[in-house]
This record gives sequence, structure tokens and C-alpha cells, in this order.
Amino acid sequence: MLRLLFLLLVAFAAPACESRTAGAMPGVQAAELPAEARDTLTLVKRGGPFPYRKDGSVFGNFERLLPDRPRGYYLEYTVPTPGARDRGARRIVAGQGSTGNVRTSGEYYYTDDHYRSFRKIRE
Repeated sequence: MLRLLFLLLVAFAAPACESRTAGAMPGVQAAELPAEARDTLTLVKRGGPFPYRKDGSVFGNFERLLPDRPRGYYLEYTVPTPGARDRGARRIVAGQGSTGNVRTSGEYYYTDDHYRSFRKIRE
């Protein structure tokens, strides 16, 4: 009985783990992003200046939708939403990658639904 429970747990947990790997994540070409997202990506690569005080703050990945990395690995940046009175729901999350620097890592993710889903940005 215990063995059966273990096998069921493994079977149902595997898809959840798979969804947190960048290879299984949907992608989007940078050219297909909204203009505001392309502008934000340019600012990330340039190192700013950023229009929002919280830009460049640590993204905790509490949703666990991005690959597991140590705290501080991911930084988030606001993608302005036309007509929104606040920061809106759109963000670019940048990982440090192998360079250790979000400006040059090439590891960028886009969300337009406030972290409920992500797409890996392909350049």
C-alpha cells in the first residue's frame, strides 16, 4: 500500500517538476513582445535607468514556475501597461545566467498576468 502511494506521488509530482524547467516552458520571440516589453528588455540590457522604483528588485519565484535557483538569482522589471493606473501585471524577469549579470545573461522571461504564467524570451 505504501509503495502504491509512493508511485502515485511520483507520477503526479513529475509534471509539476517538468513545468519548472526552461525547456518545457513556452517561448516567445523578442520581436513578438509588446513594444513596452521590448523597451524594458533594452533597459535591462543597458542597466537602466528604470522608471519604477521596484525595478531591479529580487524576484522570489514563489510560484515556482521558473527553474529553481538561489534567492537573488532573478530580478524583476515592470513592463508599462498603457492605461493602467499602477504598475500593471506585465513584467520581465531576468536571471543571472552563466555570466552572473542580468544585463548579459540572455535569460529573460515575460509574464503578462502577474506571474501566473511565463514565456521564455528568445532573441
